[in-house]
Amino acid sequence: MDESAEQPVTHWLTDNEQAAWRSLVAILTRLPAALDTQLQRDSSLTHFDYFVLSGLSEAPDRRLQLRDLAKFANASLSRLSHVVTKLEKIGWVRRESIEGSRGSYAVLTDTGMEKVVEAAPGHVETVQALLFEGLDETEVARLAALSSVMLTQLDKGIAEGTGKA
Repeated sequence: MDESAEQPVTHWLTDNEQAAWRSLVAILTRLPAALDTQLQRDSSLTHFDYFVLSGLSEAPDRRLQLRDLAKFANASLSRLSHVVTKLEKIGWVRRESIEGSRGSYAVLTDTGMEKVVEAAPGHVETVQALLFEGLDETEVARLAALSSVMLTQLDKGIAEGTGKA
């Protein structure tokens, strides 16, 4: 190994960055688990199942191309396909072929829509209680703005391969 090669300089987190990072990690770890617990207890759904179903419920004709649904759900196409297969077996979603294409649509069935309508109130109450009840409108606006900036930075870093050795 060439000892004269420069090693990259590590830019350590400041105390403020470290505190913010640890709080964010706690939220990223604890919030999904709490949402899953409530949805599984009350509606026999995972949070990801609910997110897919609710996304379809808001789409035109309750239908999205699988690749677009995967993007919406922040999931790989294979993960989404697995969940859609599970939801198909229950009767909440059906797939439709796209004529002239290898792709397909996921379509929310009437039964699936009933499930979303049944699960939504408890889910919204949980989100309100866990996240928004302690925030005023200004803080919610700041959270939205910060989240948007952070997502842009995250997407940029992923596209550039940040974090790869």
